Amino acid sequence: MGVALTRSAQWTAAGHGAKTLEVTPLNEAIVKEIIMFVESFIYKYPQEANYVFVEPLEWKTNLDPSAFGSGYAVSGTTVKSEEVDKNGEPLLYLSVPQIKIRSFGQLSRMLYIAKNMKLKEAQACIEDDDSESEIKMKIALQLKQLDLHLLNHSLKHISLEIRLNPGTVKNDIELLKQFSGKGKQTVLESIEYTSDYEFSNGCRAPPWRQIKGEICYVLVKPHDAETLCVTCSKEGVFLNGGKTDDEGQINYERKGEIYKDLVTLLKEKSAIFSENMSKQEIKFSEQLQKDQPNEAPKEEVAITHKASVTSRKSTQEKNRINLGRSQLTKRLEPSLNWRTSVSSKESRNTLRDTQVEKHGGKLEKSRSSVSPGRAQLIRKSVEKIEEIISDSSSESEEDEEQPDHRQEANADLPSEYWQIQKLVKYLKGGNQTATVIALCSMKDFNLAQETCQLAIRDVGGLEVLINLLETDEVKCKIGSLKILKEISHNPQIRRNIVDLGGLPVMVNILDSPHKSLKCLAAETIANVAKFRRARRVVRRHGGITKLVALLDCGKHSGEPAQSSLYETRDVEVARCGALALWSCSKSYANKEAIRKAGGIPLLARLLKTSHENMLIPVVGTLQECASEENYRAAIKAERIIENLVKNLNSENEQLQEHCAMAIYQCAEDEETRDLVRLHGGLKPLASLLNNTDNKERLAAVTGAIWKCSISKENVTKFREYKAIETLVGLLTDQPEEVLVNVVGALGECCQEHENRVIIRRCGGIQPLVNLLVGINQALLVNVTKAVGACAVEPESMMIIDRLDGVRLLWSLLKNPHPDVKASAAWALCPCIQNAKDAGEMVRSFVGGLELVVNLLKSDNKEVLASVCAVITNIAKDQENLAVITDHGVVPLLSKLANTNNDKLRRHLAETISRCCMWGRNRVAFGEHKAVAPLVRYLKSNDTNVHRATAQALYQLSEDADNCVTMHENGAVKLLLDMVGSPDEELQEAAAGCISNIRRLALAIEKARYS
Repeated sequence: MGVALTRSAQWTAAGHGAKTLEVTPLNEAIVKEIIMFVESFIYKYPQEANYVFVEPLEWKTNLDPSAFGSGYAVSGTTVKSEEVDKNGEPLLYLSVPQIKIRSFGQLSRMLYIAKNMKLKEAQACIEDDDSESEIKMKIALQLKQLDLHLLNHSLKHISLEIRLNPGTVKNDIELLKQFSGKGKQTVLESIEYTSDYEFSNGCRAPPWRQIKGEICYVLVKPHDAETLCVTCSKEGVFLNGGKTDDEGQINYERKGEIYKDLVTLLKEKSAIFSENMSKQEIKFSEQLQKDQPNEAPKEEVAITHKASVTSRKSTQEKNRINLGRSQLTKRLEPSLNWRTSVSSKESRNTLRDTQVEKHGGKLEKSRSSVSPGRAQLIRKSVEKIEEIISDSSSESEEDEEQPDHRQEANADLPSEYWQIQKLVKYLKGGNQTATVIALCSMKDFNLAQETCQLAIRDVGGLEVLINLLETDEVKCKIGSLKILKEISHNPQIRRNIVDLGGLPVMVNILDSPHKSLKCLAAETIANVAKFRRARRVVRRHGGITKLVALLDCGKHSGEPAQSSLYETRDVEVARCGALALWSCSKSYANKEAIRKAGGIPLLARLLKTSHENMLIPVVGTLQECASEENYRAAIKAERIIENLVKNLNSENEQLQEHCAMAIYQCAEDEETRDLVRLHGGLKPLASLLNNTDNKERLAAVTGAIWKCSISKENVTKFREYKAIETLVGLLTDQPEEVLVNVVGALGECCQEHENRVIIRRCGGIQPLVNLLVGINQALLVNVTKAVGACAVEPESMMIIDRLDGVRLLWSLLKNPHPDVKASAAWALCPCIQNAKDAGEMVRSFVGGLELVVNLLKSDNKEVLASVCAVITNIAKDQENLAVITDHGVVPLLSKLANTNNDKLRRHLAETISRCCMWGRNRVAFGEHKAVAPLVRYLKSNDTNVHRATAQALYQLSEDADNCVTMHENGAVKLLLDMVGSPDEELQEAAAGCISNIRRLALAIEKARYS
């Protein structure tokens, strides 16, 4: 503020040299902004408002002591605030004419008390400045300049630092290995990693150390020193504490300074290394240059196509819950073996796919090392990219996984790669015994590792494994399915299995009498059917019906929850079937197929078990299917809600999440909401709000609470369980998926007075207003509804006004989404009704009235109805009514008169009634043919439409021509029926209108005979 007053404000010297502000529009605008900031400070920053100044603000005031009320001790010409500092000094002290204030809270209250004099008081406070404060301000400016200088200096220093990456470190270590050994000319005796496992990002450090920037750890044995344990990190290379003697664990603590790279460190620690390295320098640098070109194309590909995928990725990332953790599987992904490595590779594979699509031919030629079978498979996959036919509008583009095209340099491949390729050759040419042995040997490898998966694919192993499924040998089928089940977690392997026709073969195996084969086939289908084309293949080959049949495991059991039953293979078959159906249920066509195959009763029966490994896929399938109305009706009929509520008390977070999501989907129906309450589901939902670590579960729970809150009885229960206070606490520091549901729940709760008071007392108004500046459509719709509901309370409306909430709501009328416009307009109605000086407030919004009138040109019925409601409230002020009349509100309202929408009819009639009260608007409505359509409104079945229409006709009947039009269109008979209505307002308006029409008729008759 000091900088603005010094540089922007216009000062003049008067009297004995005291500075005063000139009377200019700029100065007035600056002072008003300061007043707005100080007035809202106590509400926006309540804790900071209580901070006591070291020195008080002091100036000569024009305030009278009698203006101070409660909270102040008034005695003659002095006023003391009851609020004091730790020394007992009042935070506000007035001794006419001097006033001293020691906190922002008291300053804000003083301006509120000043009312019309606040501008003069603020100006006096600013002007009453001494030379000491000016010196302080100059010192503050100098310190700010120093701070900026230090930041610039730090940036220059940081820009000179060289950060390492996994590729650079790996190249250095591999080169040092080539120049190491027992000879005298070697630079080192040995150098090796402490861990053989390499993550997908090239690091070998554990994940919890990768967060700290560490890449890997190496054991280095120089010729003239003890073995060194070295940490390679992005910031540089340094010695760590070495391996412990007892457990062999690494002591990660740094011992010594950080060097820019490994060579520099070793030169410092070993004289022989430094000497021999200088001899080998030329060879070392030549070898380094040879390795550089191999990596350059990869970097160019990444840089070239980074921009092309950024927009698509950013859109997807906005709709995800992101807490800075590694990207996990999608929130509702039906997989029980989630791995962070898969999703990180998928993002890289998307990048490669874009390169292939644009430069397919050139890329194919550069793959001389790729086997012919693999190249053919790649070409086939590229052709399939465009084959994306949506089975369901609810499926996102992420469901369609893109093919991976990877070229691995032979020098980088581990030994497992070549061993697996040898085993695949045995599979191709061996007899039955050799095939089984090869399958068993292949299963012993770590098939979760991408290198092993690619080894099988690259040498044509997938074709062999799928061919084995069509043999008559059960052991070969089991071995093949076990391998396919493991490697099908890889997105690209999944696509290859579908391209090679593997899914129809697996669907046929579901009819096998061998239960082990059924289980393995169903689990593999569950892994593969995670993109649209795969799900479509399963359905077209009869897979849905067969999978539903697998669920029928307990038809001979009278007690579905018998513990002995779940030790049998039948139940394992049912679990695998449910897992596969969960994957397939993301498609609308598959949901219908599951329902028609009789899947809902079977899922309901399985839901009664207490075993979580069965419950998770069952509830997951129900949760996916509950988005369809047919399913929701069937779920009620099968009494599934009771079991969903029971499983909310489970200790398994994933099960809780899917049960909450299923309730969220089903609670659109009032009967379901009542069932959730009757079965005691509201209390566990309220208690789960306290666990905020799992954001996916929190989003599901808040969604269920939102939908359940639509019923007033449920809101009463949530108030008993203190859920409203907890929801207010979740308005900050939460992802958008959670915020949408939290605000939606509060919007429903705000319909009751007690809940509005709770939200205000808990400080919920400010975070709600803060959310009005977002861009998420669903969130904006919910938050405008909540703010509008809070505005019904005058106390809450004062806070909303001070936080500039009305202006933010008005600005949302420009939003491109009709739902946001309509919701914002509905929220403005109570704001205008309960604002202290509503007319002046509305006029203060530049272009606001014109914006509202222009919205009457919208094609959306909800927008039109809400805007009519806003205009009705705006028109209560005569000056505003005159302005909107000048903007052409009458012809625009008249054009809307021919509508059959009762909601629009009601608010349109109310608006016309209110607009008739200015000038010759009554006559203008008649001229624009609005009267005859209004008469037809009286034939509606809605009493609210009757009341509003009768009031409008009453106002219009003040004009003689309008009375004639009403009489011609049969208004008198319809109005006569409404005179006997129990609604007094309707009675009065109908009678008044008939009276005007009758009075005109009498006048005409009298004139005729006179």
